[in-house]
Amino acid sequence: MAASLLERVPVDGITAQARQVHFWRTVLTVVAALLFGAGWLAAKILGALWLGAAWSAVAVREGWREGWQGRRVSRGAA
Repeated sequence: MAASLLERVPVDGITAQARQVHFWRTVLTVVAALLFGAGWLAAKILGALWLGAAWSAVAVREGWREGWQGRRVSRGAA
């Protein structure tokens, strides 16, 4: 049974494909993918932090204006 299974495996084709893989190019591709992923993740995190900071600053400003000047906060669409 084991012999028949091994006969069905295309060992020559696998060997030929394995010889076409270049080690350093593969390593550089993995490193580039990791750096790209880190940059993408950092951009998403910083974007969310920036939006949160801007939203908080505007909320504080509106609260300050209402508390200081006694005016009503506009509740309409911006």
